[in-house]
Amino acid sequence: MRAGDGPATRYGAPMADLTLAAYVDEHRDRIVETLFDWLRIPSISADPERKDDVRASAAFAVEQMRAAGLEHVQLLETGTADAPGHPSVYADWLRAGPGAPTVLVYGHHDVQPVDPLEDWVSPPFTPVIVDGECKARGAIDDKGQTLYQIEAARGLLAAGGALPVNLKFLVEGEEEVGSPNFETLLHTKADLLGCDVIVVSDTGMIAPDVPSATVSMRGLVAFDVALRTAERDLHSGMWGGTVPNAARAAAELVAALHDGAGRVTIPGFYDKVRPLSPVEQASMDAQPFDEAEFKAAAAGVSALPGEDGYSPLERVGVRPTAEVVGIHSGYGGPGIKTIVPALAGFKVALRLVPDQDPESVTAAFGDWLRGHLPPGVTATVTPEGGVAPALTPVDHPAMGALARAIEKVWGAPPLYTREGGSGPEEALGRVLGAPVLFLGVGLPDDRIHAPNERMVMDQFWKGLLAAGELLLELGGTGAGGTGR
Repeated sequence: MRAGDGPATRYGAPMADLTLAAYVDEHRDRIVETLFDWLRIPSISADPERKDDVRASAAFAVEQMRAAGLEHVQLLETGTADAPGHPSVYADWLRAGPGAPTVLVYGHHDVQPVDPLEDWVSPPFTPVIVDGECKARGAIDDKGQTLYQIEAARGLLAAGGALPVNLKFLVEGEEEVGSPNFETLLHTKADLLGCDVIVVSDTGMIAPDVPSATVSMRGLVAFDVALRTAERDLHSGMWGGTVPNAARAAAELVAALHDGAGRVTIPGFYDKVRPLSPVEQASMDAQPFDEAEFKAAAAGVSALPGEDGYSPLERVGVRPTAEVVGIHSGYGGPGIKTIVPALAGFKVALRLVPDQDPESVTAAFGDWLRGHLPPGVTATVTPEGGVAPALTPVDHPAMGALARAIEKVWGAPPLYTREGGSGPEEALGRVLGAPVLFLGVGLPDDRIHAPNERMVMDQFWKGLLAAGELLLELGGTGAGGTGR
């Protein structure tokens, strides 16, 4: 069996789709090598020393888009002259005519850092396929998923010389650092990027045999809180028991962020949380869930604490959360240093769901903090970005096109899920005024952002075919007709 052999040869579909499947069979080895070449580029956007590698990754995307037959391929620079960002890549094919819908495909070519390096079973930028899994940083997040979108367009163009839709690509270079320049880029290039539908392949599915479609991404606000109680650390024998202790203040504040039922204590935090629709609730109830597997194998923990009255699946996708992601104070070296710490700090990340507003939650967090500060403690709060939640209603006509595309490839209609993570999808939909469809094939144990990240190649090939199916459905040439 060749590297990455998958289900394309077994794919039963109408003639146009069989043509795409035949293209995949013919070009399978070349596609795998293309994926490997892209994964070899260490495009870590968080590392200033890798800025040239991020640019090289963008240049590689340019080459692939040109090879695919896309037009107007170009780098879109971000940031300013004084603070340049990492480049995005744009390409299009706009020959379907004014009567056809315009589809914008979004992905990103930057990747996460690889630490801890010693936990990788193979070098993170030396991709290998073992037991049908491609292991490398960026394999699933998001070079692999972006590549199957490019290859789907390439295959359709190679087969028939045309596409059923006007197609645009936007591949970002800063997603893994919070997309700091992305919304500005969207506003600046709004005319260039204008579209009727947005397709994002940076999400996942429940399981290989349980196809699903994400309909929502959570929003995010985060804060770095610095506490001070004195000008300097004080001797614990001389001053202990009579002066404020910054470490204790940080611990008390962190503990006060949740009540005994696991609910966030910020006033009004849950006021605007939108309940699931009946269709979404039915999909949630139908999802298979093995608590022991989720707890031990997937997460590596021995307990699943959280908000009372909600299942673990609901907590990680449809409920808002507040997590302390860091806390520090005092002396942490060998032995002991007998001090009363004067400084402490903690970092908090709050995941938001529709219709929570980042600005309102930010203001509420500030009010909460001021109301809980112990006497003698001052606080400085530094916001660390903000992303609003994104939601596409399951009854949107474009969702029907996505569901049909997934069912044709996986053989079953998708369940609808909400993604626990956050990204620029809300800005995409809001600025460009178009619904966002999520066609992602990642699996829960793909180790995204962790050592030994992987892409299950069977999912890759199905994702490629589904990407082609979705274009056919949106263009009105699929069995279900137009998705507009």
